[in-house]
Amino acid sequence: MDLLIIGAIVLILLVFSFRTIDQGTIGVVTIFGRYQRILTPGLNFIIPIIESIHKRISVQNRSAELGFQAVTVDQANVNFTAMLLFSVLDQAEETIKNVAFKFYDEKNFMQALIRSVEGSVRAFVATKRQSEVLVLRREIVENVKEHLDKTLEDWGYHLIDLQINDITFDEEVMRSMAKVVASNNLKAAAENEGQALLITKTKAAEADGNAIRISAEAEKLAAQLRGQGIAAFREEVAKGMSKAAQVMKENEMDASFILFNIWTEAVKNFAEHGKGNVIFLDGNIESMEKTMKQFMAMGRLDKVQ
Repeated sequence: MDLLIIGAIVLILLVFSFRTIDQGTIGVVTIFGRYQRILTPGLNFIIPIIESIHKRISVQNRSAELGFQAVTVDQANVNFTAMLLFSVLDQAEETIKNVAFKFYDEKNFMQALIRSVEGSVRAFVATKRQSEVLVLRREIVENVKEHLDKTLEDWGYHLIDLQINDITFDEEVMRSMAKVVASNNLKAAAENEGQALLITKTKAAEADGNAIRISAEAEKLAAQLRGQGIAAFREEVAKGMSKAAQVMKENEMDASFILFNIWTEAVKNFAEHGKGNVIFLDGNIESMEKTMKQFMAMGRLDKVQ
């Protein structure tokens, strides 16, 4: 009977001697309240009654949502909504001891962690103006990590990331900022419109100038061509008449016959194409002979040249 009782007691002790530690968790063993050792994930053996598991510590990543307010250097209230991501620094025994015994319980640790993050953000924002805060998300995160990394390491933790999800101001400040943005947009639109109008007018002026220049050059060229054509026509007429006069002279014909022929052709042309205008013609034979001699002299001058 005694052996049976002893056997039952031993069996009970054996049952209570084995403890299971889940994956991602570290067990902290104490002897009468004093730290003894740590237990890794899996099946572990402890001394019944003497040893006990004081705390099971998760080494997985953990998160916490934050909501707090800060004040800028120009006295604007800024509301932050953020997500904090942190974890145990590593699974070393000294780190686990810090995590297990630095704080009274989990609630006190979370309170200290959140207040430390909020205080670091407030200190940073207090040096900035409200117009700067909206574009300083990354700088805020870097500043918090820089100031808290050493403190969290002493506690056995590591700040992985701080996500600034939302940054808002008081309603009155938001309205004034919206007015500033709207006025800046109107100013930019007016400047762009003015530049576009200036470019349009400049291009139009350049086009008009080019058109005037091209037209003037074309008119100049046309005038030159007309002048050259008239000069060439007169030269050819003079050559023709001079040659005709020379031929008639060689054949002992009166040169005034040519002038008479020209005179009659002119009269005929006036009669066919005139519109009732009065035209006076010199029909003096001597004048005709004088004109013919001038034409012949022009012909001899062309041969000399």
